[in-house]
Amino acid sequence: MRKGFPVELVYQVFSLLIAFILVHALYVSIVRPQANTFLEQEAQRMQSDPEYVQQRSFFVVVKDYEQEACFVLMLWAFAILSFKGRAAYQQQKLLDQDLLRLPAELPIGPEDTRDLAGRLQSLPAPMQSYLLPRALLTAIERFAATRNVQNVSTAARDICDSEGERMESELSIIRYIAWAIPSVGFIGTVRGIGDALGQAHRAVEGDITGVTSSLGVAFNSTFIALVISIVLMFFIHQVQLMQERLVLDSERYVDHWFIRRLQG
Repeated sequence: MRKGFPVELVYQVFSLLIAFILVHALYVSIVRPQANTFLEQEAQRMQSDPEYVQQRSFFVVVKDYEQEACFVLMLWAFAILSFKGRAAYQQQKLLDQDLLRLPAELPIGPEDTRDLAGRLQSLPAPMQSYLLPRALLTAIERFAATRNVQNVSTAARDICDSEGERMESELSIIRYIAWAIPSVGFIGTVRGIGDALGQAHRAVEGDITGVTSSLGVAFNSTFIALVISIVLMFFIHQVQLMQERLVLDSERYVDHWFIRRLQG
């Protein structure tokens, strides 16, 4: 794989396509047929028994196009979150390793920087792009150039802060999805209310079936969208928490295993 290949972009595109295919196939094969069958049975029961109370079905609640779109967006967001969470987890595991491989409490002088930098550069290429090796290598190179502990600490902190800002900005696509899901639900609400108003003349004549069906679309789409949004926001905050812990733990690692042992 050549350097610079947009792996994450390709992953996001394909995950969206797969989410659409899976959800649409499920709707075509199960959800809408089950919903139509249930509605037909309920209509027959109401005709045969005027006092019959119509029941609710999960398939009827989620059968419309807005709910389908919400589920597609939900699966897409979960796929992106799993990608981000897995990357953060892999980097977090690196904090349990001794990357510098130095004896405990051994002071580090300027003459040691070349060897330490070589140890970090010998790591596998994917691992070298992780936050912790980059922060350590930046601190080592800064110490070799300036021999000033304060400059080393500032350089390591800047790397961690910039990585935290990058991770925060990369979550914007997921936050957009979390915003888009309730918006899609409200589109269903507007569509349902509009259809209900268009059939108001039938309600005046005594036939309220069309009005109630359209209002069901309005309320069901909003209900599903808000539930999905609540669940999604929980997982977004969990991934964000993992990333924030990674940044803070990496900064603490550099300070404990390198900066405190420096000899000016």
